[in-house]
Amino acid sequence: MSNIEDIVDSLENKISKVLHKLEVLKRTNLKLNEELEISKNQLQGKQQQIVAWEEKYEALKMANTILGSDENKRETKLKINALIRDIDHCIAQLSD
Repeated sequence: MSNIEDIVDSLENKISKVLHKLEVLKRTNLKLNEELEISKNQLQGKQQQIVAWEEKYEALKMANTILGSDENKRETKLKINALIRDIDHCIAQLSD
């Protein structure tokens, strides 16, 4: 009988250790998921900043070209022509 009790006690101890480890792993997993969400939010914020800086860069390039820089002149002319076409289209729609 003592042998069976020892086996049962040993099994209970092992089960208890496994359950404790499971609980620790669950907490660790929850913490890691929270950190992942924070990192995702930070990454999204950084991507939005990159887009904003790219837009500012493009605006500065266009302004630089308009001020007389020879770089990107073709690009600026194309953008201006596209804007003129958009304005003409709007005027045509208003005229109808």
